[in-house]
Amino acid sequence: MPSPTQSRHALDAASVVTDDGYEQRPQIVVGRHMVDVSQPQFTWRAIVVGLLFGTLLCFSNLWFGLQSGWISMMSLQSSLVGFAVFKALEHVLDVPFGPAENVVLQSTAVATATMPLAGGFVGILPALKLLEESESNGARTVLNFGQLCAWGLALTFFGVFFAIPLRRQTIIKEKLRFPSGTATAQMISVLHKRPDPTLADEQLLAKTSATAINGATHGRGSSVRRRGTVVMADIVSDDSQVDDDDEVQTDYRPADDVKWVTKLLILFVSFTMSGIYALLAHFFPVIAALPVFGRRAYTDWAWNLMPSLSYAGQGIIMGLPTCVWMLVGSVVGWGILSPLAKNEGWAPGPVTDWKTGSRGWILWISLAVMIAESIISLGLISTKELLQALGRLRAFYNKRKASSTLLSQPPDDVTTPDTLGQSVDDDTGVPKAAQIVADADLDEVDPRFLVPAWVTWGGLAASTLLCMGVVKALFDIPMYNTLIAVVLALPLAVLGVRALGETDLNPVSGIGKVSQVVFAGIMPGNLVGNLVAGGIAEAGAQQAGDLMQDLKTGHLLNASPRAQFIAQIIGSVFSVFVTAGAYLLYNKVYSIPGPQFPVPTAQVWLDMARLVNGHPLPPHVWPFIAAFSVLFALLPAAAVVVKSSGKEFVAVGPWSVRTSTLLRWWPSGIAFAIGIYNTPNFTLMRAIGATSTAAFTEAVVSHRKRSSADGSAVLSGQGEAFLRRKIAMLAIILASGFVLGEGTFSFFILLAQAFAA
Repeated sequence: MPSPTQSRHALDAASVVTDDGYEQRPQIVVGRHMVDVSQPQFTWRAIVVGLLFGTLLCFSNLWFGLQSGWISMMSLQSSLVGFAVFKALEHVLDVPFGPAENVVLQSTAVATATMPLAGGFVGILPALKLLEESESNGARTVLNFGQLCAWGLALTFFGVFFAIPLRRQTIIKEKLRFPSGTATAQMISVLHKRPDPTLADEQLLAKTSATAINGATHGRGSSVRRRGTVVMADIVSDDSQVDDDDEVQTDYRPADDVKWVTKLLILFVSFTMSGIYALLAHFFPVIAALPVFGRRAYTDWAWNLMPSLSYAGQGIIMGLPTCVWMLVGSVVGWGILSPLAKNEGWAPGPVTDWKTGSRGWILWISLAVMIAESIISLGLISTKELLQALGRLRAFYNKRKASSTLLSQPPDDVTTPDTLGQSVDDDTGVPKAAQIVADADLDEVDPRFLVPAWVTWGGLAASTLLCMGVVKALFDIPMYNTLIAVVLALPLAVLGVRALGETDLNPVSGIGKVSQVVFAGIMPGNLVGNLVAGGIAEAGAQQAGDLMQDLKTGHLLNASPRAQFIAQIIGSVFSVFVTAGAYLLYNKVYSIPGPQFPVPTAQVWLDMARLVNGHPLPPHVWPFIAAFSVLFALLPAAAVVVKSSGKEFVAVGPWSVRTSTLLRWWPSGIAFAIGIYNTPNFTLMRAIGATSTAAFTEAVVSHRKRSSADGSAVLSGQGEAFLRRKIAMLAIILASGFVLGEGTFSFFILLAQAFAA
């Protein structure tokens, strides 16, 4: 066995540096997907750093989740911080830190970071605490450390095991985008000076089409190999691009060419600034609630400004369209509906009271909006999935029929390889060369790098039994009901994964609500069982979605799916104990729910459980629920109609708007609902962060355009797109520092208070 030093020399000798400064290394090729065997796929050093950074992210997510229900994966940030750590240590490392290790590191960090949501620590568990004694029917509603750990482990595994078989369909066959996973792969590629992994896919499609139509090969990038496979290294080393008549060539440069040291400096400075704000807000609480709209608006209607850099950072990450609709929801909920309910006597209590105040009254409208949009969206996804399944069955039937016809033909009628490039399939109209490449795309990586089937299905069965046993022990829910909850969670997780792959949004909240509706019929009157069933569905969709994003990153970077699976399991198990301890610490120091941590998502879960189990609605809220439900049920359906029209521009009143722009700004029911159930101070800073970033971006682009007009610079259409991507990447890093700074400093303040008590 070679020594680490020999291994490093072997890797250095095997790697090749191209003219543009990118590294290429030997890879095992199976189909189109290759596994880079020149670098370690799984290392404990990557796991340890991922756990450490993921723990900080977990503390931050728990803080903001209890405050406003916001959780972030932070996969981009994990890859950047991990790279910086090992870059600083590169002179003492025997084996360099490579992209595959970075994939494992960020997979571990994400699994550790998202447990507050996947384990129900920011929703289900606080909702159980809010149950009145008459509603719990004697069931346990407050858990100690051991019980919290058992609960977390019960929800941790089945979603992860179930995600493994989904990988082949969604990533290998259908090639769903999974935007966050793709962006993380691009970030890691830039950090490690590798070609943009998405470049290969786009050039492959362009060059393969040209080959099929013209019957010729253009450059190294379209070389057809055994069984129609194309070697990715050939594509990324080719500087030429397909020039099809007057078609504008695509800019394939990385989304960001800023040095990693600059990125890390931005992250450190923003982290420090946000941490300083957290300290100041702790010692001088008055600065956390500025009455910028007047004293009466502050005291009577809960309108104030909380100048938190962390919430400005959240707005930057969410994006301007989301924050705009969140702000609209806040204005409608807290500026119109809340005063209406208060002045009409429908909600006579204090405005911020969940039970008798207008806050609890408008929450029902927020819940109705989320349910309406979620059900329609999931219904549309289900319909699309059904149609695609029928299409696959038809294609399979046509393929079998064509094979039978081919075998019955005389040899002279069979298309030879020499004429394959110019022939077209009669059933599909697709060039046969393109079909060969498409079939090759279905090839999987070497089985050595896959999770064995016995592990997948055995683990799914074992994790289901674990969930059934733990839920029975903790809440005395019959095991067959828990089995039904898990079985129901699996197809809902499929819908969540598909939505995530196409839109980058995992509708876990809506998925949980669907489960609650079903279990209102299975266990009528059992609010504890209803909440637990919703938590199981949410956990399955959350864990499966997180792993699918990571698997997309690994697929683009030629990493081992087995290594990522192990990293996900390690991160999730570790985070169960970390999150359980932190959750108990928060409950010891703060009143949860309380002024500091209102836990709005817990109120949403609880109100949904009460609603589907026959509890009455507040007075006069039903007409508003009906109106907003109809509106936000129609909007997703209308968006599908607009998208499927195929038109580049659509008429909006007297204006003609680009379809992509219209869909980008299409009303978001979830964002609107969040604006209602969160107090305005959270929404205002998010809107300020998103608006400031958008204004800065436009100012920089306009300045560059003016410089172009003066002749001092040239900013083409592609150059503008590249500049916008560059600014967006730096803005995300800045925002991440803002979020992490306040979350981390606040947790250490919490520790100081706990030990001082």
